[in-house]
Amino acid sequence: MIWKILLTVWMTLIIAASFLYTEAAAGFPGETSRILFFHVPQAWVATLAFLISMIASVVYLAKRRVKADYVAQSAAELGLLFCILATLTGSIFAKATWGSFWNWDPRETSIIILLMIYGAYFALRSAVDDLERSRVFAGVYSVLAFATVPFLVFVVPRITASLHPEDTMNPASPGMDPDTLKVFLGSLFAYTGLFVWMLRLRIRILKLEGLRVRDLFRDPKRYGAE
Repeated sequence: MIWKILLTVWMTLIIAASFLYTEAAAGFPGETSRILFFHVPQAWVATLAFLISMIASVVYLAKRRVKADYVAQSAAELGLLFCILATLTGSIFAKATWGSFWNWDPRETSIIILLMIYGAYFALRSAVDDLERSRVFAGVYSVLAFATVPFLVFVVPRITASLHPEDTMNPASPGMDPDTLKVFLGSLFAYTGLFVWMLRLRIRILKLEGLRVRDLFRDPKRYGAE
């Protein structure tokens, strides 16, 4: 409970600091540079979540531990959620900076492909009725899907011309003043903590759902089933 309170306080402080503690960066329209404190951590968490999903999938395929599948599914769900949030915040920045919510910039294009890849992950899970086969297929797909993540996130945007400002992605850049760097790193920490809390909560929910399904087969009358 204490760490949840601390996380809430930390997130609140980071949000306040994003607007009150730092100055807007030069070279960006108005206050648009402040989206850095939200957009980049969201993209970071999405990448981290997809990595965890892949690792958990490997564990499941190797040892057939149901808990590993819960972790893989939960991480993939949160990865997709934060990827969507990163897309939305990026679109807001694009509108203010380039005049349009969508410009088919290499980064925008690659993140849409990533969303479709992981959207297919959940389509695959729901398309297979047999639970064991569904977990196996999803595990294999998760491993293959993550192989595209480094390419789409780090390679594609750098092999073609991009509107995306590279210096906002690098906290060590000379363009980021000490105050901005402090808030940026604090935001990364806060979003990572938020992800861990959400991941633990989602895994717990999947465990409870799994127990309910198991009990349903053992005692159908208890749940009104025949």
